[in-house]
Amino acid sequence: MSARHRLLDSPDLGRRVHLWSFGDVGHPLIVFPSNAGVAHEWKESGMIDALSPLLAAGRVKIYCPETNVSKTFSGKGSIDTRMAHHAAYESFVLRTLVPFIREDCNAPRARMVATGCSVGALYASLFVLKHPETFGEALCLSGRYRASALFGGQSSHELYMNDPLAFLPGLTGNALERVRRRAHLTVVVGRGSFEEGCIPETKELGAMLRRKKIPHHVAFWGKDSSHTYPWWRKQALHYLSQIL
Repeated sequence: MSARHRLLDSPDLGRRVHLWSFGDVGHPLIVFPSNAGVAHEWKESGMIDALSPLLAAGRVKIYCPETNVSKTFSGKGSIDTRMAHHAAYESFVLRTLVPFIREDCNAPRARMVATGCSVGALYASLFVLKHPETFGEALCLSGRYRASALFGGQSSHELYMNDPLAFLPGLTGNALERVRRRAHLTVVVGRGSFEEGCIPETKELGAMLRRKKIPHHVAFWGKDSSHTYPWWRKQALHYLSQIL
């Protein structure tokens, strides 16, 4: 298995962005990191090693970009500034990262699978729900899906459009149909330690996906399944073996 570190120039972010990639061939999987926002998170936490059977079989090629979460969902400052930073990151993903991956995979029309743990699950859900033509599948592990809770009760149109539990209830017509036709979300949470905040939001997201008839699978693991990498390693291998 090959592992490579790159720096991608991003006009949208005005800087170079760290990216780790793993594997030689396979379906492209984009990993959005958790609250630290660093590109090497899945490498250092053993997540890549856990997925070695899929990498060895040529079923997946994994791309791990950094995020600017410290300036957005976990950041400080005004809501407008924080959401402007997130919009710039979204543009980086769509206009720089995805084209780079398609060229790297020699697959000009490849659709991405998105995944992440904790706040990374929020990112994965957003890219699939907002851009299903580009991201066809999300695996969301132990996520928080009410983004407004991270902004101290503030609200804006930009935040609404990046809060799954806010915008999904109002999704109708052609906008809903494009998600129904193209997207699928697998949403997973444990019932153990440090999952308390994730459990109700996973239930709420699952109920909303069901109400909107968006293809999905929601799973609640047992009370021994905690908000930790040892469990995310098991969950990632289990579900990605089915998705890919």
